[in-house]
Amino acid sequence: MAADSAVNAVARLRDLDLERVDHRFKGLPPNAEGLTVGELAAERRNLFTGGFTTPVLALSAERLEHNLALMETYATRHGLAFAPHGKTSMAPQLFHRQIERGAWGITLAVPHQVRVARAFGIERIFLANELVDPAALHWLAGELDRDPDFRFICYVDSVRGVELMDAALAEAGATRPVDVVVELGAGEGARTGVRTEAECFDLANAVAAADTLRLVGVAGYEGEVPDASPETVGAWLRRLTGLLVDFDKASRFADLDEIVVSAGGSAWFDAVAEVFAELPELSAPVMKLLRSGAYVSHDDGHYKHLTPFNRVPEEGALHPAFRLWAQVVSRPTPTQAFTNAGKRDAAYDLDLPEAQVVRDARTGEVREATGVTVTGLSDQHGWVRTDGGEDLAVGDWLGMGLSHPCTSFDKWQLIPLVEADGTVVDYVRTFF
Repeated sequence: MAADSAVNAVARLRDLDLERVDHRFKGLPPNAEGLTVGELAAERRNLFTGGFTTPVLALSAERLEHNLALMETYATRHGLAFAPHGKTSMAPQLFHRQIERGAWGITLAVPHQVRVARAFGIERIFLANELVDPAALHWLAGELDRDPDFRFICYVDSVRGVELMDAALAEAGATRPVDVVVELGAGEGARTGVRTEAECFDLANAVAAADTLRLVGVAGYEGEVPDASPETVGAWLRRLTGLLVDFDKASRFADLDEIVVSAGGSAWFDAVAEVFAELPELSAPVMKLLRSGAYVSHDDGHYKHLTPFNRVPEEGALHPAFRLWAQVVSRPTPTQAFTNAGKRDAAYDLDLPEAQVVRDARTGEVREATGVTVTGLSDQHGWVRTDGGEDLAVGDWLGMGLSHPCTSFDKWQLIPLVEADGTVVDYVRTFF
């Protein structure tokens, strides 16, 4: 069965190359209409001279590879399993590259995302969310029954949720129990998760009473800790590992070959590594599962400032891999310009795009975007302020860094993978 799944996954990925280039995919060359994605990639066109239209989002081939390698090394060094959060990119090509780089599996957030991952042969999925939808649970039961090599784990945080899961799975005739982890909430006012350890034990009792479920560990998200700091995050992570130890002492994992503890967004994985390393020996080996996802492209804003590599520079550094190229379409005053990229093209939920470089339309030369600032976005326009001395002309291309990978990927269905000299070597397909 595993061999069949691997063959199907390879076939599905190859099918992406057979998709026809047409009006669905913004930024791609109009004169590539009718080519397959694979045929267009084989032409190795240049992003600037190969007929691409603006706006166009480019993903750096070299920086992507660097980031994949760095997190593989980091997880190995710290004895962590790694299930990067796939909701960041929703790109099966990147899922498989992450797994090739040592990832245990892929983390996801909602049933649709799980279905995408399964369609492309992902064998191990951690759902960092509660799952109580009967239709989704019926599908999951069938998927687990169909493929004995499929490993699935999800959160539970309420007795009511356990009851709903049990009823739906029983109705579906599930033959394999669904593995669950108790989600410990990050504190009052935080997001999902059980608030007290006593309630966690009540929930564990409810899981034990449900034949369709199996408790395999504990998990949570330290990024929701109120007033997060190294101290408060560390304290919460020790609550999480303490709960795991207490569950083990109470023989909650007596029949397991492996116990799971999971945490780790993109802002505090250094704290996760430190606290997980303190875990004592338990009744079975512990899989310490890190779930950071934004690293794959990193960014020039939010995560640039929050990444743990700022605190531990000796471990390396992630590189921002996205650059959004837009064209100056209007220059009404010496201090004002407008580009053709707006909210439909650029992430703006955390920070506005950062003007980085200008490519001169007349000469093709690229220079620093000194004195150029993006001050706002309309649906299809970028508002740009200049200091009056910058020779920014209509027709020039403005290269911008973005903040927040998750809301950058989701605006583009097909993203050129570009080498440093502008050669487009592949295209990354997303499924949001």
